Amino acid sequence: MTGAQAVFETRHALIAYWRARRIRSRAQLEAVQQKRLSRWLRNVVPNVPFYRDFAGAKLADLPIVDKATLMVDFARFNTAGITNEQGWAAFEGDKTVGDYIVGASTGTSGNRGLFVISQAERFRWLGTILAKALPGFWRETHRVAILLPLNTPLYDSANRLRRLSLRFFDVGGEWQEGLAAFNPTVIVAPPKILRMMADAGMALRPHRVFAGAETLDPLDRVVIEAYFGLTLGQIYMGTEGLFAVSCEKGALHLCEDTMHFELPVVADDRELREVIISDFSRDVQVMARYRMNDLVRLGPPCSCGLPQRVLAEVVGRADDCFDLPGGMLTPDLLRNAVVDADRSITDFRVIQTGAAEVVVIVPPGADTAAVQLAFAALFARKGVTAALTVHFDDLVPEMSRKLRRVENRYGRG
Repeated sequence: MTGAQAVFETRHALIAYWRARRIRSRAQLEAVQQKRLSRWLRNVVPNVPFYRDFAGAKLADLPIVDKATLMVDFARFNTAGITNEQGWAAFEGDKTVGDYIVGASTGTSGNRGLFVISQAERFRWLGTILAKALPGFWRETHRVAILLPLNTPLYDSANRLRRLSLRFFDVGGEWQEGLAAFNPTVIVAPPKILRMMADAGMALRPHRVFAGAETLDPLDRVVIEAYFGLTLGQIYMGTEGLFAVSCEKGALHLCEDTMHFELPVVADDRELREVIISDFSRDVQVMARYRMNDLVRLGPPCSCGLPQRVLAEVVGRADDCFDLPGGMLTPDLLRNAVVDADRSITDFRVIQTGAAEVVVIVPPGADTAAVQLAFAALFARKGVTAALTVHFDDLVPEMSRKLRRVENRYGRG
């Protein structure tokens, strides 16, 4: 790496870090967001083919898109002109096209998505996430362990900074011995992996732990926090961008300084909302009014003083709602029916397998009669009808896919 390259990387990381840290009030946040959003709509969005006819348009005038729209013709959404074929070829290779970095989602829903970022965006992402997850990183040395099914050059960015050492561990392989030897001060991993560490009693004593890449169930949070003796944080991100990061008090704050969130107006903040995002921090791949597939619930302001809104919970995927005769059941209702039926249940699966068929799988020894009664009460309360099957099985998380305890498989073949 040349001196000029090092300066380039450090400059972008530190500017992003400073921008994220300097916002201290809601009024300041909204002013910064509006300024950056307007500039992005004017100077970046019309540069990709899909939005050429929307030059000068307001955000509300743009069409809402989703992953299926994006992946019909990926080149229409990025200024580098990278096609679907080029993107997938790069992903299977060194994950680069020229000077651009290409990545992909894990394909949990069967519909995989690509992303592309520039080198500048790579280090802006680093500065932003450091400002939110490790705001005092420059005062102390950290060893950061990332445990995920897929690696990307994005994560290696942290190794360019003097006080950070980052190591990626492939959860599809043997990672336990290497993780113990690395002795991380910070761990970022899916909840199922953090649960495995807790259940195995691994001798790890990090300073901070973040759950990511999967929905964090309350039953997992209790076990993980008790094992580590720490408040569990979350990093909520995907191929679409960085959405939210927990502060030091554990509240999950939206990244409103880099992304605009459209959240439907509801009568009560406890109601679920599906999110539409516009990422004005990116200028290679345009993500404008992109409909996420996640259901979230807003929470009260955090006492930490950060002005970004707080997510009380990322409940699950919108397409994992159960559409049954008589109505729809959301993932949180289905999850709570199992947990409230028998507090000894520490793992389960609830699956819609047909138009009116639901299967519940619980570990051996669970109270299946109580689970049956809980679901009968839920169905009656919501006015839905379905044939219910409850049975025992040994539940072992698959390492090649995200853990989804509530899953709608009906109509997916």
